[in-house]
Amino acid sequence: MKTRIYYFLFICFIIIVGLVSRKIDFIPLAVGDILYAMMIYFMIRFLFIKSKPISVAFLSLLLCFAIEFSQLYQARWIVEIRSTTLGHLVLGQGFLLSDLLAYTFGILLSFISEKYLPKR
Repeated sequence: MKTRIYYFLFICFIIIVGLVSRKIDFIPLAVGDILYAMMIYFMIRFLFIKSKPISVAFLSLLLCFAIEFSQLYQARWIVEIRSTTLGHLVLGQGFLLSDLLAYTFGILLSFISEKYLPKR
């Protein structure tokens, strides 16, 4: 249970830093994408606490890539969802290959950082 609390607090911290990073002009957009991937990783880690980190990393990467590729789908209903603040933050707006690289880096960074987080 103690570990879940650490993950939850870390997720909250990442969300705050990610939102702030979008408000500061000189911070590259890729930083927000990296933080988004890290948030996804730790959310999945929080939900599947007993899973191996490599499994969590794979599932996180799959989810991030699925969300990114879903941006190629431009039906009116999903475009309207993406036009909202929450929809834009969760689903993104347009497909970019550079986002896939940022997600990969963010998940790799999260996976590596696991050994520095407090153990169960």
